Amino acid sequence: MKFFIDTADVREIKDLAATGMVDGVTTNPSLVAKTGRNFLDVVAEICEIVDGPVSAEVTATDFETMLTEGRKLAKLADNVAVKVPLTWDGLKTCKTLSDDGVLVNVTLCFSPAQALLAAKAGAAFISPFVGRLDDVATDGMALIAEIRQIYDNYEALTTEILVASVRHPRHVVDSAKMGADVVTVPPSVLRALINHPLTDKGLAAFLADWAKTGQSIL
Repeated sequence: MKFFIDTADVREIKDLAATGMVDGVTTNPSLVAKTGRNFLDVVAEICEIVDGPVSAEVTATDFETMLTEGRKLAKLADNVAVKVPLTWDGLKTCKTLSDDGVLVNVTLCFSPAQALLAAKAGAAFISPFVGRLDDVATDGMALIAEIRQIYDNYEALTTEILVASVRHPRHVVDSAKMGADVVTVPPSVLRALINHPLTDKGLAAFLADWAKTGQSIL
């Protein structure tokens, strides 16, 4: 399973990319707004840091303007994935851009029916928002299981399931168990994946025992 980082913070991306754990990046207008920087500049810089897909979202809602924005974003770098909302105009934009060879990430997916439509429109990625479903007392991970089942039924559907709105490590583990292709996580969640109290306890014991020997490897 691939790890994408859900942030527009260039410093965070550089730091985490050094671990080899970053396969791509997702952004959105809200994340970019937090940086206080120019949207296009941020996307272009991120594309230089990571080799994998960098999702950059359109802000228009009508087909013609979305298509124009999407084509402009796609020209920023070869690894830009244009992100469009799961609306009819978004799906029309997805179809047109995909036919032109542009990666498209269809976002704001909340049902398996929507995911099926996005796949048929040629989406490279579908982004189901599991955390937001959890927020309204719906099982977000059940949606991932349904989408996985549907996509696996048809070899012609090549859309990758990109689990979004991830809130905690359990979402990541469950996504991997269900066979999701990608999870996009905030930096804090990626860092939390390594934490376990028994690891900390074991390391402290090893170091204490080593200190008693008075030796040094160097």
